[in-house]
Amino acid sequence: MQRLGFIHDMMDVKVLILYVTARSQYPMTVQEIYEVSFQDDCLSYFDVCTAIPEMVRSGHLRELEGEKYEITEKGRHDGQITADSIAYSVKMRAENAVARFNRQIRRSSFVKTDMTARETGDHTVTMSLDDEMGNLMKLELMAPDRRQALRLCKLFEQKAEEIYNLVMMELLDGEDEV
Repeated sequence: MQRLGFIHDMMDVKVLILYVTARSQYPMTVQEIYEVSFQDDCLSYFDVCTAIPEMVRSGHLRELEGEKYEITEKGRHDGQITADSIAYSVKMRAENAVARFNRQIRRSSFVKTDMTARETGDHTVTMSLDDEMGNLMKLELMAPDRRQALRLCKLFEQKAEEIYNLVMMELLDGEDEV
């Protein structure tokens, strides 16, 4: 029976990995490479786990600290040559997945949270939102226990921009009156 989809052999896996890593603005873990590459049901996690070390040995990928990988110049060059072999629909889905990955990593570099336990048993949660120019907001709250402190961190990471906008609107609402 003929296999459907783009991925038919290890070479297809490697071409797709070159394609997504060339478009990533940040180093990626094996799991992240798999997630953005999974645009075809014929791709398995084990294929990616097999391909990446081979691509490091061949000089197409470079392993960085923290078990992350980035494409090399050799990989970028070979990826440009082989990109035409990727099915158009797979290419478009992969580009969208890499764009989401890039946005997510970029955003996470601007939203920071930290939790510190106090002697009294409660926790201080420090949350900050930055942009390219620097810090926009730093907020420090007390949480009565670790569970609530973790929840504050998680929710701030999800809603940092909304919280910033609400604070700005509230503070600047009656600006003409002052």
